[in-house]
Amino acid sequence: MMEEPVLFGSRDYFILLVLLLSSRGSDFLSTWIATPNLVLEANPLAKKLGWKWGIPVNLVLCVGFAFWPLPAIIICTTSVLVAARNFQVAWLMHTAGEENYRAWIVERMQETTPGLFIFCLLAQTVLTAGVGLLLMYFSHGQLEPLGIGMGIVAYAAAVTVFTFIALWKNRRAERQE
Repeated sequence: MMEEPVLFGSRDYFILLVLLLSSRGSDFLSTWIATPNLVLEANPLAKKLGWKWGIPVNLVLCVGFAFWPLPAIIICTTSVLVAARNFQVAWLMHTAGEENYRAWIVERMQETTPGLFIFCLLAQTVLTAGVGLLLMYFSHGQLEPLGIGMGIVAYAAAVTVFTFIALWKNRRAERQE
């Protein structure tokens, strides 16, 4: 049964471990391409850990979560969606440089009203979360679609939270200038 922990060394364990390693690896690769110095990293914990501690901590987490199918599926889904979002603009961040890209984004945010920015952010994340919620609802308790739906909702929540943190930090920095 997939709701139960899987045995270490079993086929299911290794499948989940490979999925976790590849999805977390995709997130790391997309982050490294976009912001090798983590200047643009939105997750404060990941930024604090840095590459030195972030990689080994994630490896240990992958080995641990591979025992638990539902959390593993949620983490894989969220990580792949984060990586896809990162790759969407990683080329631009990489080409412009981390500081130049951040300055450009801050300038664009200053040129728009906070209301429009927040509306667009919430529209994006509510629509994304809606897909996840529908998948969860229609999963009828089946582990895989439930976990994927939960991962989509977690992704939408992460985008909302980390974008609001960045917005708050930018507004605070503007007031201090």
